[in-house]
Amino acid sequence: MKLNRRTIFGTITAGALAMSMAACGGDSDDASGDGDLVSGEITGSGASFPDAFYAAAIEAYAEVNPDLIVTYSADGSSAGKEAFGQDLNDFAGTDSLVGDDDGPEAGSFQYIPTVAAPITVSYNLEGFDGIQIDQETLAGIFQGDITAWNDPALVATNPDLALPDTAITVAHRSDGSGTTKNFSTFLDEATDTWTLGAADEIEWPEGSIGGEKNTGVATVITQTDGAIGYVDLADATETGLVTAAIENADGAFVQPSLDASTAALAGAVVNDDLSYNPLNAAGADSYAIVAPTYILIRTEYDDENIAAGVKEFVTYLLTDGQDIAADAHFAALPEELRTQALDALNETIA
Repeated sequence: MKLNRRTIFGTITAGALAMSMAACGGDSDDASGDGDLVSGEITGSGASFPDAFYAAAIEAYAEVNPDLIVTYSADGSSAGKEAFGQDLNDFAGTDSLVGDDDGPEAGSFQYIPTVAAPITVSYNLEGFDGIQIDQETLAGIFQGDITAWNDPALVATNPDLALPDTAITVAHRSDGSGTTKNFSTFLDEATDTWTLGAADEIEWPEGSIGGEKNTGVATVITQTDGAIGYVDLADATETGLVTAAIENADGAFVQPSLDASTAALAGAVVNDDLSYNPLNAAGADSYAIVAPTYILIRTEYDDENIAAGVKEFVTYLLTDGQDIAADAHFAALPEELRTQALDALNETIA
């Protein structure tokens, strides 16, 4: 099944979903009588950032087609891309783009955007909710230049708060992570003072604490007085973390939310390969650190039933699955991007 880059624009309906699933083949009857669904098993692994959405979608999809077993292991974007390059999974989740050393060869995959969400800046400072942090100060904190909560840079943006002299402990991902890549890319592009680069893995300052996956970072923050770290909205909400209001491109301090993420997505430019960058998007209502996430599908599968299963499940993510995104604390794709993603899916796995 080869990649065909011709783009056809159209609208998605429930009937179109049924027809697309029926076209995938298989021999399990759809309970609605609309067509045949695929049976078997497909496996995915990768990014932990979208894990809450994928878990909810897999559970909901099982009600549509219990005969196709979908498993997803949230091992981190780097691990997912490496496994994909070694043919150890059928699809990969990633929040960062594929680099030359990541595993998959150029031309062997197609990006399929699924949802987006804010990367929160969460912290543990009892009695101080809604701290405002400007972009340059955020860079200074995470590269170890600002080490106390009453630093003048933080006092300047929070004049009404009597910030304590509590030491700041940076919490970060210990595994290769698309969340790290997007967070560090934001700091690299938006500030003049960031020096640690942008990558799935960063050499963080001495004294910082690493946690595996977003859940691990959330745990470090919860257990460490004065800690600050970057965590997806779903895990921050689930853990009950306090989040900072971050300065955006228009100079406004905005809390992470789905509405603020949707505002950022509205101005993002989509590339030909369907990658896009909503970081530091313009607009007074935009949250500054919104991350996209993608499914990598193969441009050619050896097993036609696996291909059909991947197509059926990803079709679900882009149609009915979008309706459950908000419940899992993710922003659905804009309609035009969702249509482009379905077109790419249908042409990659014909």
